[in-house]
Amino acid sequence: MSEAISMAPAPIVAPIAPREQEDGSRIEAENVNEEPAPITEQEVGEYREQDRYLPIANVSRIMKASVPSTAKIAKDAKECVQECVSEFISFITSEAAEKCQLEKRKTIGGEDILYAMGSLGFDNYAECLKVHLAKLRAHQHGNAAMSGGSGRNTDRIDED
Repeated sequence: MSEAISMAPAPIVAPIAPREQEDGSRIEAENVNEEPAPITEQEVGEYREQDRYLPIANVSRIMKASVPSTAKIAKDAKECVQECVSEFISFITSEAAEKCQLEKRKTIGGEDILYAMGSLGFDNYAECLKVHLAKLRAHQHGNAAMSGGSGRNTDRIDED
């Protein structure tokens, strides 16, 4: 799990600077001193839906692997599961991030996810995940030892 979740504020957008043409003359940008246009509610909604949910193809693939090969899955069922899974991930990650923030840490680790799942009432899943996390770490440790790698723990989600 090498995906990173950034908790840093959005970068400040700098004004567009002039650039040079091939002949050496400069092209002045029109909006150097203007404020960027505010984002509309529609743009916010579109951005969130696109970036907030897991890709539907991934959700569909996992769902298909869980049912008999002759079964069909309706589009609205896939979309419903996509929304639920994405919300679940946000819910767990938010709880883990809160724990890290209280402990003045910037990196969410596997243990933080396990803690969050337990504290939110998903103890049965946390137990199962403990086993998978141990297997992941053993696999990573084995690969690092074979390749002479750093053995760096990669089950964390960086917030930088």
